Amino acid sequence: MNVPASTAPQVPPQHEGGEAPETPRPRDRSSRGADTRALTQVLFGQLKNLEPGTPEHDRVRGALIEANLPLVRYAAARFRSRNEPMEDVVQVGTIGLINAIDRFDPDRGVQFPTFAMPTVVGEIKRYFRDNVRTVHVPRRLHELWVQVNGATEDLTTAHGRSPTTAEIAERLRIGEDEVLACIEAGRSYHATSLEAAQEGDGMPGLLDRLGYEDPALAGVEHRDLVRHLLVQLPEREQRILMLRYYSNLTQSQISQELGVSQMHVSRLLARSFARLRSANRIEA
Repeated sequence: MNVPASTAPQVPPQHEGGEAPETPRPRDRSSRGADTRALTQVLFGQLKNLEPGTPEHDRVRGALIEANLPLVRYAAARFRSRNEPMEDVVQVGTIGLINAIDRFDPDRGVQFPTFAMPTVVGEIKRYFRDNVRTVHVPRRLHELWVQVNGATEDLTTAHGRSPTTAEIAERLRIGEDEVLACIEAGRSYHATSLEAAQEGDGMPGLLDRLGYEDPALAGVEHRDLVRHLLVQLPEREQRILMLRYYSNLTQSQISQELGVSQMHVSRLLARSFARLRSANRIEA
């Protein structure tokens, strides 16, 4: 099978003696950082002499943003534990980088990364404070959580494992309860529904545990009103109504129970209904 020249593997030329030349080592991070600082200094020198709003000014400004994006990614990595999409955090940090570029004065003798880092980090923190956190956490706990998070990273690097609560507390000289409260506060960025909290634990969801709506619930208010009006009737009329509508007796059975005629029972019922309607209109 013929392999196209563009995809054929390239064999390094052989030195005398048949040995391949040593593969160049990638430049280390400090060298790349030095190159970025040097390029940034040159670009700021050019930007200083350009009129804002011109195409050339926009080109140099864009080159400065592109050259210093690694600074934004480094700052954004500090917030990785907050479970926000890293692309969103980098985008917010880039806004801080642009603000720092627009405010930076190279004549003050300050390195641009030193000047820009607080602005980038501040913009990211503002994003979490104003747009992400839906659960209010006391400011003291929030500020202490930043220290707990930093101590956790340092101790993890030093010990090669996640530190215990006691180790973090000893490092910051605070109580273990405060460390636990800070960790809990640091996680309080999103309110989760009670239904979602049941997922995956094998237990029924909240909606499955709620009772059904009682169809007789709508009649509670009416029954309470009737009870209130009944006590305003004479005792014999109350008894007749109870026998008729609670014991389900007929008028003939009620007449036998009370020893009166069925016609008299009918008249008493009619009079009771009239009194109840009149009392109901007054109550309303």
